[in-house]
Amino acid sequence: QVDLVESGGGLVQPGNSLRLSCTASGRTFSIGAMGWFRQAPGKEREFVAAVRWGDNNSFYTESTKGRFTISRDRAKNTVYLQMNSLRPEDTAVYYCALNSRGRPIMTTIKSPQGYEYWGQGTQVAVSS
Repeated sequence: QVDLVESGGGLVQPGNSLRLSCTASGRTFSIGAMGWFRQAPGKEREFVAAVRWGDNNSFYTESTKGRFTISRDRAKNTVYLQMNSLRPEDTAVYYCALNSRGRPIMTTIKSPQGYEYWGQGTQVAVSS
């Protein structure tokens, strides 16, 4: 069993920044990838960014490239999402997710079905 604890959400004005954190505890010896998804009201959960644990390769959805940066601290089993130049359309509940199945490929990393463990979610609201 793995537990994920997220922090760092909040309300910000457009153009500002937030940093989300997610720490994994429990059976963390086989992390394949950790990532972030988001879900806005009335919409499906969508991929935001992820990092493959073994080689530190990062992956982003097109709308966040150049604005969001994902990073990891292996010693702390923690992943961060630095979000800059936030837009109203970034408003959503952001979920941390963990894949524990070896070295996942990109299509697995970008799919919600590629993750067995999920955090409780943290709200990000971007509004003036």
